[in-house]
Amino acid sequence: MIEVADVFRRFVEDYLNAHGATMPPSHRRTIADILACRTEVLGGHLWRCNHCCHEVFSYHSCRNRSCPKCHTDQTKVWLAHRQPELLATHYFHVVITVPEELRDVLRSNQRDGYALLMKAAAEAIIDLARDRRFVGGTVGILAVLHTWTQQLLYHPHVHCLVTGGGISEDGRDWYPARDAFLLPYQALADRVRGKFRALLASKRPDLIAPYNPAWTTSWVVHIARWGQGAQAVLDYLARYVFRIAITNARLVALDHHTVTIRYKHRKSSRWRTCRMEGSEFMRRFLQHVLPKGLHKVRYFGLWHPAKRAQAAQARLLLELDRTKPAPSQDNQTAERKADQPALSEPRIAPVADTGNLSTFAG
Repeated sequence: MIEVADVFRRFVEDYLNAHGATMPPSHRRTIADILACRTEVLGGHLWRCNHCCHEVFSYHSCRNRSCPKCHTDQTKVWLAHRQPELLATHYFHVVITVPEELRDVLRSNQRDGYALLMKAAAEAIIDLARDRRFVGGTVGILAVLHTWTQQLLYHPHVHCLVTGGGISEDGRDWYPARDAFLLPYQALADRVRGKFRALLASKRPDLIAPYNPAWTTSWVVHIARWGQGAQAVLDYLARYVFRIAITNARLVALDHHTVTIRYKHRKSSRWRTCRMEGSEFMRRFLQHVLPKGLHKVRYFGLWHPAKRAQAAQARLLLELDRTKPAPSQDNQTAERKADQPALSEPRIAPVADTGNLSTFAG
């Protein structure tokens, strides 16, 4: 199988000669890590079977978040840690795409631009979801930043996993969203655009171009119901959170000058191939390497670390709603007899486990 590391080994010298002087430190580090990953450069461990004494030597991984050979074990551990945070409700997948007129701004100001974009997307969803016409409570949001297309072109967008409901301001009630509707598309698109512009004007006013068409055109927003319960969340996380620009499985061919990759054409949903120069492949791959310390996964609303108490209350409300028995006809009849007070359930005797405590008139 052809690997990204093989492409780098073949073309890295020419690429560094052409772009090394202006290359960000994160790009240089990524190249070095991918070339060294699972090789003698990083060393390794010797494993021995305690039954047959067979020995296997395993090289260490680089653990760079852009490396296509890393993160399998890390993903499993991370998913296990997220399990207790999940809510027993349905979810929505929201995708917010940046207009083409703003992409150069984001590419040149990644640290501020990406952070503000994710914040604007999440705050817009939270604000609209609090409207009683839609949800009426504070939803939980897990936002993931992606910057690529299937052909590795620059296309920044934010994937958001949103809970299908929210908790009331006083924490006493859970308001479920409708099964197939979360928020209106146009209202969300306009709110994200306005939020992002306001955040840029506050933190980076130098990036606001008054006549940029991005501030008047409608942004592209996609909203779809994702699934029900914990498994839906895990499927989402596995699919989006640790995804990188391209995996080794999509590399088709490599020669002395070019690289061929396969990609899925969006409209036809069929696999096609794309051939490009080796230096162009490296340029496209490296433009999706994020600056050091920039978090591509962020939590907002009910899933923000500061809202752990509210999230726990939401889990309790959902669990009580799930376990609450449906009222039978007899129960409904009994409830209508308000003049007949109901007796409490029998209680187990504290000494003899087999007996119940009976209620006597005082």
